[in-house]
Amino acid sequence: MAISSTCIILIFVSFVFLVGITTSAGNYKLSPLDQEANALFSISKELWSNQHNNISNRCNWPGIKCNKAGSITKFSPPTLSNYTYQFSYLKLNFSVFSNLVHLDLSEMGLFEFPELSGLKKLQHLNLSYNTIEGEVPFTLLENLTQLVVLDISNNNYISGTIPKELSNLERLVMLDLSANSFHGSIPLIFGQISSLKHMNLSNNLLIGKVPFTLANLTQLEVLDLSQNKISGFIPHEMGKLTNLLTLDLSSNFLFGPIPEQIGYLNCLTSLHLHSNLLNGSIPSNIGLLTRLKVLTIGYNKVHGCIPREIEHLLHLKVLDLSYNAISGVIPSSIFIHSSYVDLSYNNLSGSIPSQIGNLSYLDLRYNNLSIKNTKELESIIPFCYLYCNPFLPDGYYDCDDSQDQLEDHHNKHFGQSLVLVIIMVCITISLGSIGIGMCIFRARHHGKLENKVTKNGDLFSVWNYDGKIAFEDIIEATQDFDIRYCIGTGAYGSVYKAQLPSGKIIALKKLHKTESENASFYKSFCNEVEVLTEIRHRNIIRLYGYCLHNRCMFLVYEYLERGSLFCNLADEIEVQELKWSKRVNIIKGTAYALAHMHHHCPSPIVHRDVSSNNVLLNSELEACVSDFGTARLLDPDSSNQTLLVGTYGYVAPELAYTMSVTTKCDVYSFGVVALETMMGHHPGEFMSAMSKPFTQQLLVKDVLDPRIPLPNSRKDMQHVVHVVKLALACLSPDPKSRPSMQDVANELSASTASMNFSFYDVSIYQLMQ
Repeated sequence: MAISSTCIILIFVSFVFLVGITTSAGNYKLSPLDQEANALFSISKELWSNQHNNISNRCNWPGIKCNKAGSITKFSPPTLSNYTYQFSYLKLNFSVFSNLVHLDLSEMGLFEFPELSGLKKLQHLNLSYNTIEGEVPFTLLENLTQLVVLDISNNNYISGTIPKELSNLERLVMLDLSANSFHGSIPLIFGQISSLKHMNLSNNLLIGKVPFTLANLTQLEVLDLSQNKISGFIPHEMGKLTNLLTLDLSSNFLFGPIPEQIGYLNCLTSLHLHSNLLNGSIPSNIGLLTRLKVLTIGYNKVHGCIPREIEHLLHLKVLDLSYNAISGVIPSSIFIHSSYVDLSYNNLSGSIPSQIGNLSYLDLRYNNLSIKNTKELESIIPFCYLYCNPFLPDGYYDCDDSQDQLEDHHNKHFGQSLVLVIIMVCITISLGSIGIGMCIFRARHHGKLENKVTKNGDLFSVWNYDGKIAFEDIIEATQDFDIRYCIGTGAYGSVYKAQLPSGKIIALKKLHKTESENASFYKSFCNEVEVLTEIRHRNIIRLYGYCLHNRCMFLVYEYLERGSLFCNLADEIEVQELKWSKRVNIIKGTAYALAHMHHHCPSPIVHRDVSSNNVLLNSELEACVSDFGTARLLDPDSSNQTLLVGTYGYVAPELAYTMSVTTKCDVYSFGVVALETMMGHHPGEFMSAMSKPFTQQLLVKDVLDPRIPLPNSRKDMQHVVHVVKLALACLSPDPKSRPSMQDVANELSASTASMNFSFYDVSIYQLMQ
């Protein structure tokens, strides 16, 4: 009996011991740090290279930061070059990162919102540039109450109404919902997010009015509601936002007058009201915005005069009042400090002020202006548009009418003395090219070029500066297009340099006999004539005339001494003259040309072959865009389907899977040219690796052309960084995410802010963010 009792006791003790072991094993859990490590390890191979495969060293991986305890507080992995691993994030359990403060999943190929409900400490959330679809989940906003930054922009497919629950994020400083498909109106309750400093709701489908409650956001510095369908008046309560630096209400359906209270925004540097239905006059209180650098009110129904108080805007660089009904005289003060002024398509009268400062672009087309001192104006303005004097055909400043036609206009309207004034203006502004283009037509008035050719193939339009046919001068100057005068070949013809009897040097692009019989070459030739007779711009090659004949076909251009940008960058001697300030100016000139083509022509024109070979330089190393054989006038009522054209290495990636041409194709090509100018060579290898961590970690100074010294002035440093940043934005694979050329031109014109960073520490990654 005693033995039995001992056995029972031993069995019981063994059972208890085994149960204890089993229970302990069942209750064993990984520590929070081990859970983070395991979760991170599960995706490490997809996001980090082999040199970052030591999970114990994870706190030193690119994009990862930890607190003192070793818990991850920042998760911002390198951007994927493709979307192969987009499902990994949906499977990743973010709840294990309980101390996460900063989460950046931008450009990761996400197509739905990840589950983030456990991240109670999260302050910075960036889900931008993905393809997330559907509505914002309630749980996302319910639990992330500590958010300071919320960026879900540029997903395109996030829809539904803007969640009112956003108003519960009491600490929110930056909210970016732009470039999505939000509809409905802006919630009135947004006025409760008192901490907000930056709000961007642009490029959505929003309707309704601008909420007057936004006036409660007194900390607000940036408010962008552009490119929506918002209507109604601009609320006068907006005048309470005295900390506002940027206000963009452009491209909506706002109507009524510009409220006088806008003048209370005394910190404002950028005010965009263009492309609305605003009427009334420009309030004189606009003169109180003494820090204003950019003012755009174009494409509205504004009338009245330009207020004299505008003279107080001493920092104004960009002024666009085009396409309105503004009358009266031009205050001379608006020219003194500005670099870009567009007053076209108004009812302005009087004389053009001669007090002009550092203008790089001036558009005065379609007004009723006169000039007092043409010589002074010509010597000061690098380029200006003075279209549509009542004596000239619509849209020309180069006197397309003959002397007899001008006299007819004089007899009918004004008088001989005024005609002589106009002739003098034309001679001065067109720099001696009076009479050129007498037979140059405008496609919208006279039909396509091909339809103008007679049965014998004769269409001749070459003049010398006395207005007489100068075909013989062309033949004599080139000795019948002798090879000795050939200076290069273009896409569809040889280029010759010739000096006319007047001493003027010109460039001739000639189609050879075999080329003229080729339908595609012939079409390109006609296309170039058609496009260039529509365009006048300082940074676009000037067409002096052409000869279209079944025996001889050529174009007559201004001659640009320094040749192409490509050749200047390739030449080890000439490249030494391309200092950083010169390179920045070349990029500016190219941007101004493309912005004019896209945004300031009667129909937008896409170049389709922007490359360093097609950017020519004059003796002052100023840029002119050339070679318009493949250019295309966009038809807003068509899909703009076309054949793939362009130069390899400059063509926008979307054209590989769609033949739809948009202005954003030129934007991409411009980005390539801008980077090429800064780097000194084509950036193909750099572009193909832009999404890789190694490339993003490069410093800007290390990708610049090593053949010239790094910029040593603060101004040059700032401009170089600004250009590289804009170039990277233009190279976005998503066309909708690229800026417009007008945006780029405005940025380059208004880039005067002081640099608050060290040039030598700026990385590509920083600029891409």
